[in-house]
Amino acid sequence: MDFEIIKSLLNEVDTKIVLLVIDGLGGLPMVEGGKTELETANTPNLDSLASKSNCGLSEAISPGITPGSGPSHLALFGYDPLKYQIGRGVLEALGIGFEMTKRDLACRANFATMKDGIITDRRAGRIPTEKNEQLCKLLAEKIGKIDDVEVIIRPGKEHRFVVVFRGDGLSDGLTESDPQKPGLKPLKIEALNEGAKKSAEIANKFIERVNEVLKDERPANTALLRGLAKHPDIPSMKEVFGLKTAAIANYPMYKGLARLVGMDILETGSTIESEFNTLEKNFAKFDFFYVHIKKTDSYGEDGNFEAKVGIIEEVDKFIPRLEALKPEVIVVTGDHSTPAKLKAHSWHPNPFLLYSPVCLADKVQVFSERECASNGGLGRFPATEAIPLMLAHSLRLNKYGA
Repeated sequence: MDFEIIKSLLNEVDTKIVLLVIDGLGGLPMVEGGKTELETANTPNLDSLASKSNCGLSEAISPGITPGSGPSHLALFGYDPLKYQIGRGVLEALGIGFEMTKRDLACRANFATMKDGIITDRRAGRIPTEKNEQLCKLLAEKIGKIDDVEVIIRPGKEHRFVVVFRGDGLSDGLTESDPQKPGLKPLKIEALNEGAKKSAEIANKFIERVNEVLKDERPANTALLRGLAKHPDIPSMKEVFGLKTAAIANYPMYKGLARLVGMDILETGSTIESEFNTLEKNFAKFDFFYVHIKKTDSYGEDGNFEAKVGIIEEVDKFIPRLEALKPEVIVVTGDHSTPAKLKAHSWHPNPFLLYSPVCLADKVQVFSERECASNGGLGRFPATEAIPLMLAHSLRLNKYGA
């Protein structure tokens, strides 16, 4: 949808929207003829909500394309992910509250395990955040500068941390060092254009220095760099959709995504219950809430089918509290699918539920991938259309044309 058309139709009303994103929600059966994680989970409250909602399947980019977390979330927030290409490093930096400058090149880094030049664990066993903080402090002390470029290192959660290269002549347009699978050598970072050659050289020197500093550490003895990028220009959700927005999320990257589109970041605890507590506490203050649940994706990537089912069931217990707030629109969906069977993001579309007192319920009785596909009134649609649907069902859009 064209932003200018949306802006011309905006209607100022006091209505509330809650977008609940269960990260990596979609899945696959582990065996032929079996059930997905969502189908396996006991979800009476989500099923009840689905039975009075419009349902369907959303796609972040297009059929067959597996999306990263950045583009899939941007699509749900109403931004064309092919037009607004956001580097993951920027999202991680913004997510921890780092204020980027025009001289900065940010990247997301993973502590990893390497043996004989081969990556054996891309996440170093998901080391505790406390260990991450110790290692980041050590690296910051040992690697303060490379050539004429300042190196800024900040811890994230578990194995993730942020590296910001600050200096003149830095550019994005770089490959990554993460081979994406264990059992492979880390990749050399390459420049994709002439202007990025200096950046590639600095990044590769940084990795060499990290390997030297961490050579006696276990399991985190190296780092993999991803999403090297500079800060983009992107309009806020307030500018485009007229919404006063807030984000409730635990992980830095998702806070970064929210901050990038102008959301206020609400501090919350580490549990799902704390996120719903935060929603209730702040419900009167904002028009639009983005609530993010992470562990479904984490367990999907780990191949832990049962644990992913458990998180879905835990989320289900809080749906009555969400409904009790009586927002005009509730959307429950995933940003992308992360089947435990594949241990990775996948191209499969996302189950999508939209409840509103003014929606026309379809025939879905159980919230699942196959029910949304066969009985969902919304059909299969681009995720970028989710925001116009939310705006319409919250009575925030006027008529188009005479």
